[in-house]
Parts: sequence; structure tokens; C-alpha cells
Amino acid sequence: MTRTQVPAPAAPLRAAKPVIGLAVGRGTGPEVADVFEQVLGALTARHPHGVAIERSPRLYHSYASLRAERGVDRIRALTAEDAAHYERFCRTRAEQGTEAIFRTAINAQSLYLVRQRLRAVKVDLLTDAGRSLLLVRDQAQGFYTGDNRHTPGEVTRTLTFSQEITEAVITYALRRARCEWPDGRLDRIVMAYKFHLLDGALDAWVAELADRLGVRIDLFQPDTVNRNLITHGLPDRTLIVAGNEWADIMHVILLDRFGSHRQENHCTENVCLGPGLAGLVEYQTVHGSADALAGQGRVNPVATIRAAALVAERHAGCPGAVRATEQALRTLDERRVHTPDLGGRHSTTTVVDALLEALDVPEADGASKGAALVGGS
Repeated sequence: MTRTQVPAPAAPLRAAKPVIGLAVGRGTGPEVADVFEQVLGALTARHPHGVAIERSPRLYHSYASLRAERGVDRIRALTAEDAAHYERFCRTRAEQGTEAIFRTAINAQSLYLVRQRLRAVKVDLLTDAGRSLLLVRDQAQGFYTGDNRHTPGEVTRTLTFSQEITEAVITYALRRARCEWPDGRLDRIVMAYKFHLLDGALDAWVAELADRLGVRIDLFQPDTVNRNLITHGLPDRTLIVAGNEWADIMHVILLDRFGSHRQENHCTENVCLGPGLAGLVEYQTVHGSADALAGQGRVNPVATIRAAALVAERHAGCPGAVRATEQALRTLDERRVHTPDLGGRHSTTTVVDALLEALDVPEADGASKGAALVGGS
């Protein structure tokens, strides 16, 4: 396969005090946000300038909290309000130089409206037993995007696919693959889309782009990708670019097959490709809002802990944060300190306290001791 000459993005300039965005949804969102702030504070405690957290002032709805509202019109209005507010929050943070936002789970309909407007892709590098799979999930177009029109007894959903967004997603995916595998070896590029429903347009766009970039891209129906996965597995260093219609359902399966992680323990990232967003990255847990567990101190904090470590290392000048956090999590596994969903008897607070006790905080870039986490306005 010919190596694609896709330039790597220039490293952004980091402000003296890194600023991290925080958006909180209902359900267990406030508890998860507290875990994130606590762990990020510990990991960045040696940062010479501290780290500021800019929290969105709105508490966004979960799906369960919306269901408690009366009537479709009311739900539609609140969904639109949440989407508009969160979009403004993301754009404002990007304009002011924030590189990363951590978001707890919110209502999916609001969330996907924002992802459409910001042209987001979800990125997850899964590795297991020497194999690696890079999943880039197209969240900017397709059935998960679009608008609803309501008439009595019927909902009509209108959606769009575009050549411009398709090219932006593929180009970013290739650039990201080169960053993850800098020796240039990329064994296969697979696209999983329901392209048979698009009159050949998506086929033509992909073929034209593949020819222009000098790469081979295999565009398959989702059931074909599944059949190949079951029958043959996927070669090491496979890049999958997929529509949400397939990738949302298959993410947890791929985690089990390639990542050896449970959904409840995993975090992932969403990269914004839209103009003026400077590659803003939104981190999230893969698990949902778990409204039934709210206020009980039983939410599993592991995915949030991992998200805090990624933010600290990638965006807050704390090299080694991920390694130190994973070592501390292994210590908790050895001591069987787990929340009930993992077969343990410990509360969220107990798990986090044990994690912080086991954590050997690495030195930050240019670190001096004594800096503290600074809460933003």
C-alpha cells in the first residue's frame, strides 16, 4: 500500500495555565464530574501554573430526565435548547484556546445535533495481543444526524451525506493513523457504511478520493464487515472508518474483541473537524448516564479516571499520567477494590480514594511543587 502524504497537524501552543472544559449532564453526571475534577487535580498537582476548569453553567438533560417531561413538544424544545447551549459552549471554549472538554453523558439526540454541527468524529485505538485497530466513527452525517418533522402518528427524519464531509472524515482518519503508527505501515483501510442506499454517490466519492491520495480503501456494507470480522478477524493496523449506524452498535463488540475492556471501564474521544474549532477534543466515558444509580455512590469511576489521565497527559503538560494511572488501577485490581458492577462491594468514593492513594503522580513539564487545581468561572 502506498503511503499517503498527509501532513501532521502542527502542535498547538499551550497557555501557561491549561484550561479544560467540563460539561455535566443529569443522572450520575454530577458524581462523574466530581471524580474527573478530583483525579485531574491530583494528576496536575505538580503543574507549575495549575490547571483551570471552565464548567458549563447548564446541567444538560439525560434521556431519562427528558422522559419525565410532559409531551413531545416539550421534549423537542428542551432537546433543542440543550443542543444550542452545548454547541455555544464548545465553540466559545475553542475560540478561547481550550484544547479539551470532558463531558458526562447527556441525551443522545441533543448530543448528535451538536456533533453534526461541529463535524465530529469519534476516535478509538484498540490494541490487544500485538494487534491494533483504529476506529474512526463518522458522527457528522447519516441517520444519527438530521431533523425530525412531526405529523399526527408519524415522524419524518431528513438526513444528509456530503462529499465534503466524507473527504474531511477520511482525510482526518488517515492523518490520525499516521500519528498512531508513525512508521507508516497501514495494513488495511475499511469503510463500513450503508452505501447501497445512496445511488452510488458514496462509492464515487470514496473512489475519487482514494485515487487522489494513492491509497486503497475497501468500502463494504456493515454485514460484510461483520462477516469478515467473524470469519477472518482483521489484520493488524486496520483503520475502520464507519458510519454511526454500524459503529455505535459495534463499538462495545470491538472493545471486547480487540481492546479487552468493558464498556463501563472505557473512555473515548470526539474530535471536532468543523471550521474555527482548531481540532477541539471532547472526552467522554463510553457508559451512559445511569440515572437509576444517581446519588447512590455506586457509579463505576474507572472510565472517568482514564479520561482524566488522558486529558492530563495530552492537554495539561503531565507526561506519564496515563502510565501512572494504569499502574494505580492495576493495584486496585490486585486488591479487588471495585464497584458493584465489577463484582466488588466498594463505593465510588472508596475506589477513587484508593486510586489516589496508589497513584504515583509524575512530574509535570517544567514542574514545581505546590500548584493546585484552579476552578474556573
